[in-house]
Amino acid sequence: MGVNATQPFRVAAVQATPVFLDRTATVEKACRLIHDAGGGGAKLAVFPEAFVPAYPFWVWFVPSGDTATLRSLYTELVEHAVTVPGPEIEQLGQAAREAGVHVVIGVNERNAEASGSTLYNTLVYIDANGRLLGKHRKLVPTSGERLVHAQGDGSTLEVYDLPVGRLGGLICWENYMPLARYAMFAWGAQLYVAPTWDHGEPWLSTLRHIAKEGRVYVIGCCSVVRKADIPERYEFMERYLARVPEWINPGESAIVDPDGKFIAGPLEKAQEILYAEIDPHAEIDPRHYTGPRFQLDVAGHYGRPDVFQLTVDRSSRPMVHARDPGRETQDADARTPAPLDAIASIQPRP
Repeated sequence: MGVNATQPFRVAAVQATPVFLDRTATVEKACRLIHDAGGGGAKLAVFPEAFVPAYPFWVWFVPSGDTATLRSLYTELVEHAVTVPGPEIEQLGQAAREAGVHVVIGVNERNAEASGSTLYNTLVYIDANGRLLGKHRKLVPTSGERLVHAQGDGSTLEVYDLPVGRLGGLICWENYMPLARYAMFAWGAQLYVAPTWDHGEPWLSTLRHIAKEGRVYVIGCCSVVRKADIPERYEFMERYLARVPEWINPGESAIVDPDGKFIAGPLEKAQEILYAEIDPHAEIDPRHYTGPRFQLDVAGHYGRPDVFQLTVDRSSRPMVHARDPGRETQDADARTPAPLDAIASIQPRP
């Protein structure tokens, strides 16, 4: 595992406003921003959590007893959600290929493999050739998010080996799951994405902590949303957000180096692309990938596999296994326990 880049390169946190609950328009906007990031010299562009077609922020304002409002919003969100893979992912991939940019973007993903009416909070990874690398479904939706998003499983936890470095990450408050964080570090992440809806000083401290703990670059990216960005036809805004100030979310995206220092942002109350330069081979530069791990490598010399062990179950958990008399072999495979290589043991006991 390791970085292949030999020259400094730029990364970007794309702080933007989605076109609320409009999948087509939001994807088109994301494609324009991918081109903008590429034009700005970025080799990696990171978008916010659930950017397509918008983070369902209403879960923090609409009471759970208002079923009519929640059903209406959920129905519209499902209608404008994406499938992975799917045509919208292909469209984003084409933009990534044209711009020569690796892309990480948050989407509301429809469970096309089962009912088609449950959503996951998903990160999509696309490389600079436009190829879908994979996706990560958020393991635990937080609080009110559980009214909208289901739980992902371990099969979507991954770190990707790219020419610019080892890329991984977690979504919003997944980053408060120490074991999930450790898995990213142990699989060699060097570039760590943390798309979110959160903002404020505690969250910014979290980004700095992750960077310092894992000796990784952290790209934290958040949507920026004003009340004026929500069409007037949505009655819940006046009913439940009348006293909310102009900014529903001020953004505060930021990029942090492996010493826990801000190298871009935080950016507040603006749609803008944050850029930061990384030089993975500048030996005297504290931003070097390996140098900071001389003092602290939590998945290396600072780990204690004789004391602590982590096993990650990376097998998938499908909703249904179909039995077809004409497909006994496939059925048998579906009922077979996960192969050993689906169980990733982190820092095993010798």
